[in-house]
Amino acid sequence: MQRALGWSLFLMIAVALLSSCSTTRFVPEGQYLLSDVSLKVDKSERKEVNLSQMKAYVRQNPNSRLFGLIKLPLRTYSLSGRDSSKWINRTLRSFGEAPVIFDSLQTLRSCADLQQELRNRGYMRARVTYDVKRRGKKASVSYHLQPGTPFYVSSLNYVIADSCIANLLTASGDSLRRLLSVGMKFDVSLLDAERKRITTFLTDNGYYRFHKEFITYRADSVRGSQLVDLTLLLRPYQRNNMPDTLHTKYTIRSISYQNGDADDDRMHLRRRVLEECTYLNEGQPYSGTKLQNTYNHFGRLQAVKYTNIAMRQVPDTSLLDCNVTLLTNKPSTISFQPEGTNTAGDLGAAVSVTYQNRNLFRGSEVLSIEFRGAYEAIKGLEGYAANEDFVEYSTEAKLTFPRFIIPFFSKKYRRSMDATSEVSLLYDIQSRPEFQRQVVSGALRFRWSFPQHRSRYQLDLLDLDYVFMPWISTTFKKEYLESENTRNAVLRYNYEDLFITKIGFSYSYNNQSYALKTNVETSGNVLSLLAHTAGLAKDNLDQYKVFNIAFAQYAKGDFDLTRSFQIDRNNQLVFHLGVGIAYPYGNSTVLPFEKRYFSGGANSVRGWSVRSLGPGSFKEKDGRINFISQTGDMKLDLNAEYRTHLFWKLGGALFVDAGNIWTLRENGQEGGLFRFNEFYKQLAASYGVGLRFNFDYFILRFDLGMKAVNPSFRTDDSEHYPIIHPRFSRDYAFHFAVGLPF
Repeated sequence: MQRALGWSLFLMIAVALLSSCSTTRFVPEGQYLLSDVSLKVDKSERKEVNLSQMKAYVRQNPNSRLFGLIKLPLRTYSLSGRDSSKWINRTLRSFGEAPVIFDSLQTLRSCADLQQELRNRGYMRARVTYDVKRRGKKASVSYHLQPGTPFYVSSLNYVIADSCIANLLTASGDSLRRLLSVGMKFDVSLLDAERKRITTFLTDNGYYRFHKEFITYRADSVRGSQLVDLTLLLRPYQRNNMPDTLHTKYTIRSISYQNGDADDDRMHLRRRVLEECTYLNEGQPYSGTKLQNTYNHFGRLQAVKYTNIAMRQVPDTSLLDCNVTLLTNKPSTISFQPEGTNTAGDLGAAVSVTYQNRNLFRGSEVLSIEFRGAYEAIKGLEGYAANEDFVEYSTEAKLTFPRFIIPFFSKKYRRSMDATSEVSLLYDIQSRPEFQRQVVSGALRFRWSFPQHRSRYQLDLLDLDYVFMPWISTTFKKEYLESENTRNAVLRYNYEDLFITKIGFSYSYNNQSYALKTNVETSGNVLSLLAHTAGLAKDNLDQYKVFNIAFAQYAKGDFDLTRSFQIDRNNQLVFHLGVGIAYPYGNSTVLPFEKRYFSGGANSVRGWSVRSLGPGSFKEKDGRINFISQTGDMKLDLNAEYRTHLFWKLGGALFVDAGNIWTLRENGQEGGLFRFNEFYKQLAASYGVGLRFNFDYFILRFDLGMKAVNPSFRTDDSEHYPIIHPRFSRDYAFHFAVGLPF
């Protein structure tokens, strides 16, 4: 309680200091702080003009605001003194943001840019004016957009001055792919896109020296109307004072490779790998897209540090010699990485040593071997020796190929995508006071995507996990695993020898506004079919066994959607939905622990610590958190987060979270079973604030969440609705994480 009061007092003092400082302190006499900028358009024309897009053409904007309300960076800057030799003043200025001084010249240029953009969008008679309101040492600017009536294309002609190009365009059915049409709005961006389309088509068909400046437009309008007669002109090849000629179509004569290291002439990549990454072909026309694909595929190889592709014209011919120069990375590296751990308050440390070879078989295959050791001091365990702690040792080997290693894919199909294949093996030993666990894993997976697409795919063709429990303490077995409580079936299942054979598929899509992730996986179906076909007998638990080990059988699916709205350059609103469901069947009545869902934590409902929420309204009788019991077969997450840039590399966030987990089978956890007429009453909710340190390559995140609705308490309103009856020591959860939550 005293700590909460201390923080509250500190925040009150900080807010008071920031609020009391003058934001015009560093505004020179006779000048004005730009306090606000707005764009206005008549109601009748608002549907035609997107003001949020037009704001990008305003050259001068006011200082950024915290959550769109308080100019915190400016106020931080204003706290500094005028003596720049003092470190505190320099620090405040570096963290803050200098006042934006109103500049009338920039305002005039903004008017011109806004007007030009409106005309580019077809509003040829558009006008933009502005008003400046001055009050004290502050000035606000309002831009008034008057787009008028848009112009439309009444006729369209393509005039191709090169007969060979004209024939090529006709033969390819180019008219069906044109971006321009009669009746369209006269939009300069579409005109430029059509130039780029034709240019790309020609450079992909051998016209090595063609560029879009050879394409121009002539637009004629009739006085008093909003109609335009549009003509696209493709000019012949022009060079200095020479007569106009046809554009030359070039063919690749030869392709050669060389090492970019002057001290080493030997190529470190196999010839077949070089040829698979090279999309240009000898005897075929030059292609700009194939050239870029060649750069992209060599750039994907971890063995390659630098790529340069030079085209040289054979004198007095239309032939090109292509030379690919590659500079390779150092093949082998060894890295050492220490880390700190904190599991439910138990502090520890870990260290890993990794050996990596980036060019194992001279095909940029990456071999990675990691040795890891971890130690954690465990406290609060009754009935165990005080000096027994958690120790873990693991060895993992991964071999990654920068291509598909499945033989039946054609070369053409393999070259149409960016693909990797991965084979991995893991051996892990975990020793705790309660038990010892050994895990052996092996996997074969493929990842791929297509150039120019935002979709990503992953196929786990085979993922095997063998979990072996060589020792379990008598105390742990008696108190937890042999209890008559039916929900201890979940506990028992997770401390038995188990074999998991997973097959899974994942798909993801990401652009500036949407992020979609889906995953489906199954386990045990093939083994169950084989066991049934072979007529194997089940044991007394109605399970098939392979090598005297029961195998898991289940199906699981996950769906994750994120939608973001960019309010302005400093503020963003993000919504997130996450749904997951898994069901054990056949050879299993309980999901393996690694496949069960949990709620709470830095990426879920942030008013709860990780694995401390649910399932449903279930609550341990002694009030303790049980990271195994508080798991489920189904999960729902709903999140909303307002993100803002504060100053320097610091960002802030306000968030609201809701969600929970549930079981799909009754296992003695009262209130934990999913029911359609009850689940919405069991949704937990929280709210909070966060700080983000954006260091470009990674983001450090600190979130403070507070419980708002606690489904574990169903009768006591003071406990069920902590948003009305808050108690900081009971309701808060602090999270530290790397990366954004969604």
